[in-house]
Amino acid sequence: MSAETAPEAVIFEIGNVLIGWQPERFYDRLVGHETRKRLFETVDLHAMNERIDRGGDFHATVEETAAAHPEFAPLIRLWRERWLDLTGPVIRPSVALQQSLREAGVPVFALTNFGIGSFEIAEAHYDFLADFDRRFISGHLGVTKPDPRIYAIVEEACGLPPERLLFIDDRADNIAAAWSRGWQVLHFTDPAASPAALAARLTEAGLVSPEAAAAALSRAGQTEEEQA
Repeated sequence: MSAETAPEAVIFEIGNVLIGWQPERFYDRLVGHETRKRLFETVDLHAMNERIDRGGDFHATVEETAAAHPEFAPLIRLWRERWLDLTGPVIRPSVALQQSLREAGVPVFALTNFGIGSFEIAEAHYDFLADFDRRFISGHLGVTKPDPRIYAIVEEACGLPPERLLFIDDRADNIAAAWSRGWQVLHFTDPAASPAALAARLTEAGLVSPEAAAAALSRAGQTEEEQA
C-alpha cells in the first residue's frame, strides 16, 4: 500500500464486528424457533430497534411496541429487560486488533448504530467500548448508517480526508455508503474469518506490526460470551 493511500484512522462498527448482535438467537434459545419466527414475522423488532438507534427512548419505544402487540408483550419487553442476553459473543480477535491499534498510537473511532439507553448498558458490561479515541453513537447523533449525514459528521469531527479513513462494518449497505464517500472499507462478514482479513489489511498499511496482528489472531476461537 502506498503512502498516498495508507489510512490514518480506523473506524469500527461495534455490532457483529466487536460484539455479536443476533437477537434471533436469544429468542430461539428462549422460546424455540417456531415461536421466535412467529414473533419476528408479526412484530418488526428490528424496526423498533432502528427507532431506538435514532435516539428514541429505550424504555418508551419498547413499551409502545409491546402495547401494540399484547400477544407478544412479555417477549417484546425482554428486548429491554434482558438486552445483554441479546448480545455476544465477544469477537476477541477484533477487540485485540482494536487494542493493538491503540497501543500503536493509531486513532481508533467507533461509528455505530446504537441507542442511548442500550449503549449505556453495553459500555457498563464491555469495558473495551471505552477504548476509543472518539465514539460516534447514532442515538446521540439522531441519525443512523447508512444515511450520508452520519458519515459527514465523522469526517468533519476527525479532520481527515475520506481516503485516509478505514471503516470496518458488517452490513453491505453501510460499507457501500462509506465507499461512495471515498472511505477505505473492509466488509466484516464472518466473525471466524474476517479478523484475519482485517489483520492483513492493518499490517499491509503499516498500522500494526505483524507480531501484534499474529497475537490478536491467536485469540481466534476465544469468542465465548462474557458473563456479567
